[in-house]
Amino acid sequence: MQISDDILTEKGLDAPGQQVGRVLILACGALAREILALVAANGWDHMDLTCLPANYHLYPEKIVGAVEKTVLEKQAQYSRIFVAYADCGTGGLLEAKCRELGVDMIAGPHCYSFYEGNEAFAQKAGEEVTAFYLTDFLVKQFDAFVWKPMGLDRHPELRDMYFGNYTKLIYQAQTNNPELDAKAEECAQKLGLPLERRFTGYGALQKALAPL
Repeated sequence: MQISDDILTEKGLDAPGQQVGRVLILACGALAREILALVAANGWDHMDLTCLPANYHLYPEKIVGAVEKTVLEKQAQYSRIFVAYADCGTGGLLEAKCRELGVDMIAGPHCYSFYEGNEAFAQKAGEEVTAFYLTDFLVKQFDAFVWKPMGLDRHPELRDMYFGNYTKLIYQAQTNNPELDAKAEECAQKLGLPLERRFTGYGALQKALAPL
């Protein structure tokens, strides 16, 4: 069965040749839900989304190569590709690679910063150096991305060694969701830290995507 290029484009799938005027968002999987919400809310139906595994959050050395590979595979199909990553622990290597590839990316050191707003985050950095941050995604995936990778599911006695110097848990909420608020409180209790909930919405993520 042959499917027309029009149907492929309408569904946001890859079609042979460049999809004129279409933009590909190449994102961290941890941002997928937020980006899809922004695309739907703003009617950005010329945008498609491809995500790299969210667990690269734990292995930032994998990000640059995976971004390069995906850009090279997709660039002939899109008028523009935007990389929805901040530096994310790559030590400037991702920015250099994006510049080499001729694609733009989100400014800032990590998602905690661009959700807050890079300038606002930088202003608070000195006083919040002992804060541990969670986003909506990380609240939902706390066990998979924090508790288990640190071995705390097997050795909870290590908690104080890991988190003894932290003074609070800051939950940067992208949405107003009572279930996530309750889950964030559970996360704070697990870590033995007081919780500060801070509503950020989509922050600079929305500002970065809007011009596209």
